[in-house]
Amino acid sequence: MYAIFTTGGKQYRVSQGDVLDIEKLDVEEGASVDFDTVLMVSNDDAVQIGAPYVEGGKVTATVTKQGRGKKIEIIKFKRRKHHQKRTGHRQYLTKVEITGISA
Repeated sequence: MYAIFTTGGKQYRVSQGDVLDIEKLDVEEGASVDFDTVLMVSNDDAVQIGAPYVEGGKVTATVTKQGRGKKIEIIKFKRRKHHQKRTGHRQYLTKVEITGISA
């Protein structure tokens, strides 16, 4: 059984027991989170597709860690102009473990 849901402007395909990093959620570690924006649920041979969301579809997850991702370096350079700019970015992420899928 798997489901496709959306959060933070991205879509994720998950099964029970999966661990994934998503955009930061304002929830403390150990708390449970419900995602109700489920786009599709597949249970072996039965597939439910939402228009746009599956009615009664829910993905339940537990927050395991709050943290930041890998640093992305941004370099802007103009040749022959004696100009160089170097910056970076680290995205805030929430690590969640999927505990249940219901349709």
